[in-house]
Amino acid sequence: MKKDYKLNDYVEMKKTHPCGENRWKIIRMGMDIRIKCQGCGHSVLIPRRKFEKSFKKVIQSTD
Repeated sequence: MKKDYKLNDYVEMKKTHPCGENRWKIIRMGMDIRIKCQGCGHSVLIPRRKFEKSFKKVIQSTD
């Protein structure tokens, strides 16, 4: 099942960040995806396969 997410979209992950925020912005896409927490500004680089497993939904798209 293909998820519809793009660069600069705001997404919700299954687990919340330790700061309490669950809103992330996709800031880099490739084999790995870098997402940035919108609560504290921390960015995380995770493999695409792991991202797709823990991805929940797109909150705000940048169309």
